[in-house]
Amino acid sequence: MIQDISRAPTAPATDRQWHAEAVRRIEADYNRSADTHLIRLELPRFPGITLYLKDESSHPTGSLKHRLARSLFLYALCNAWIGPDTVVIEASSGSTAVSEAYFARMLGLRFIAVVPARTAAPKLDAIRFHGGEIHAVDDPRTVYAAAHRLAAETGGHYMDQFTYAERATDWRGNNNIAESIFAQMAHEEHPIPRWIVCGAGTGGTSATIGRFIRYQRHATRLCVADPVNSVFHRHFADRGVTALPDGCASRVEGIGRAQLEPSFVPSVIDRMIAVEDADSLGAMRALSDVLGRTVGGSTGTNLQACARIVADMAAAGETGSIVTLLCDGGDRYACTYYDDNWCREHEVVWDEAARAMRTLLGPRG
Repeated sequence: MIQDISRAPTAPATDRQWHAEAVRRIEADYNRSADTHLIRLELPRFPGITLYLKDESSHPTGSLKHRLARSLFLYALCNAWIGPDTVVIEASSGSTAVSEAYFARMLGLRFIAVVPARTAAPKLDAIRFHGGEIHAVDDPRTVYAAAHRLAAETGGHYMDQFTYAERATDWRGNNNIAESIFAQMAHEEHPIPRWIVCGAGTGGTSATIGRFIRYQRHATRLCVADPVNSVFHRHFADRGVTALPDGCASRVEGIGRAQLEPSFVPSVIDRMIAVEDADSLGAMRALSDVLGRTVGGSTGTNLQACARIVADMAAAGETGSIVTLLCDGGDRYACTYYDDNWCREHEVVWDEAARAMRTLLGPRG
């Protein structure tokens, strides 16, 4: 006897139609967007070594997190977690929330960002510009609980970037950031990078790049640059470390966490380099002078790790290419990282690191 175990749909046909239209809108938005640029930086003091910056600031919402937000929305839609009346909620230090607010408005959905109260004001303004609402919490460690509570109160959906970042993106390809990097490097002198350097906020980007490298059988190694006051590099060295002591936090927004996140996959990482906040901001300022436009603090963290790798390669007599990420522009940090009064108030002395980075990036002396 054959039993039919099909059941009635949990959502009306109109919701299925809405989901299809929502996916179409997001895919259409992607098709209207060009790929981000790969900027080549010559290093005259280190002949044979070339540095490339994958400029993620050129996305419509101005940061690397635009890719993540798109993937998270498609993942939630295709799992039927979001419907036409769903309130979308995210815990974020700013950039992911800016990008998610953009996609929520595209779909006509209410969006609430749960952010630490110390998040840079321009990021909050950007969330509001895209129609998002702000729910600020004084203790950054409570953002998850606050997001869960708001989802329960509104009957909404908590996107939870820290859990789903590593699985929402197709790491085999499909125009992810890793595939884009290797395609853009194809005609360079050293088309297969010796190193790709990125940071970790959720861990999703490093997981995608590390998996893609292995899937494509490249010899490229992956380095993750991490703030000194972050748990990721400590967990990488000792799997037993999963959280930092109270009061230990990085000032570099977007990367580094006080507790281990589910999307961080240490097994696909070859090396981690811990960077002091002041060194990140010094490198950030030096690179901004070279490019003629400002970049964010996490880009400075990446650049410091690149400097270490360049020195190691030169000492070993190696040549090749290094690719890192320009994560976002510096406009969102005008009142913090680029404000000398803010730096003095927070005892961030960046001058020496900026001079050293200018030497690395400058002409051969």
